[in-house]
Amino acid sequence: MPRLKDVIVDRPRVLFVGINPGARSGALGHHFAGKGNPFWRLLHASGLTPVLLAPEEDQRLAEFGLALTNVCPRTTRTAAELTPAELKAGARTLKRKVARLRPQVVALVGLTIHPLLFGAPAGGAGLKDVRLGDARVFVLPNPSGLNASFPGFEHKLVWFRALREVLERANV
Repeated sequence: MPRLKDVIVDRPRVLFVGINPGARSGALGHHFAGKGNPFWRLLHASGLTPVLLAPEEDQRLAEFGLALTNVCPRTTRTAAELTPAELKAGARTLKRKVARLRPQVVALVGLTIHPLLFGAPAGGAGLKDVRLGDARVFVLPNPSGLNASFPGFEHKLVWFRALREVLERANV
């Protein structure tokens, strides 16, 4: 299965970081392509993108100063299939990408990514008191419909809106 292409822009307002591509995303070659995954609707409903993008338009994020990558490039049915070695290597690679791209904010899409990078649980969604390089760190709930901690669209949208508000306050 081919790797998904990162969405890259120099000095993005936000670098969104997923854990790894799911099976449908890997099959289609586009980020957050799962049928029940509301990532693209959340971006639009929160005001982070001025138009509603389809997964096939993922590269258009760059038009809005947004970038997108994954900790691990390997497609799996669930993130639990990733090995500790893959996660550790992915965290190192992500830190190099952040240094190269110089985002204003790194938005971790899922609470499980925070401990990979910082060695401690995120303590919930929202803006964190840590930095990745020079970037502020914001944790978003995983948009998957399987996320029991944030079960509905509105529960997730609160945090996508909070990210937009962080960007507005910082004039990013």
